Amino acid sequence: MILTMRRMVPEDRARVERLLSRIKVFNREDQSIALELVDLAIQNSGQKEYDFILAFDGSEQLIGYACFGPTPLTDRTFDLYWIAVDPDFARQGVGKALLKKVEEEISGQKGRMIIIETSSGPEYTPTKGFYPRNNYLLAETIKDFFREGEDRVTYVKTLGQ
Repeated sequence: MILTMRRMVPEDRARVERLLSRIKVFNREDQSIALELVDLAIQNSGQKEYDFILAFDGSEQLIGYACFGPTPLTDRTFDLYWIAVDPDFARQGVGKALLKKVEEEISGQKGRMIIIETSSGPEYTPTKGFYPRNNYLLAETIKDFFREGEDRVTYVKTLGQ
């Protein structure tokens, strides 16, 4: 598969919205929050809080994206807020390629650490396998964080080691 990646431009908002609507693990509230970050980045093009990398197939169809940014009040720590892949392209290396590109971008900004938070819900089982396979370490689990029975699971990767 031919995969191209680039930064988000304002015209990509509708594409991102369509992509999010196709990912069943994201409910309407998840989609709304993800789009809020898109809108913040588009409306404030000079902002530094949220950066986006988009992945396209050979026909220029959006098949995935990642949103990341520096963690406030830290020394070169970054958060990976979202990584989303079109279900038709799942398990084809798109997520891994996006993650690698994010790591390259963060390294280029002298970032030293990446933090990723996810849910312990059963629908996130593939996610909880994905990060360790890509050399992220389980750093913490906070019981009942999202709601009773749904923990927050945090992964960490130190760059440059």
